[in-house]
Amino acid sequence: MSEFDWRAPKAYANMHRADRPGLAWECVRRSPNYRAQYSATTRADRDDAATFRRRWGLIFRT
Repeated sequence: MSEFDWRAPKAYANMHRADRPGLAWECVRRSPNYRAQYSATTRADRDDAATFRRRWGLIFRT
């Protein structure tokens, strides 16, 4: 079960300012599947991290 309450107005407080990538990130980060795969990938090697990024369509900027 997700820890986010999608019905709570507070959960969307900053969404009126979000651009497309921000909105997409908000959706992805709330996904239980994403969260589980992220946790597993952060403990894995670089090849798994690259596969993870392609799977979820993410680009991490520094």
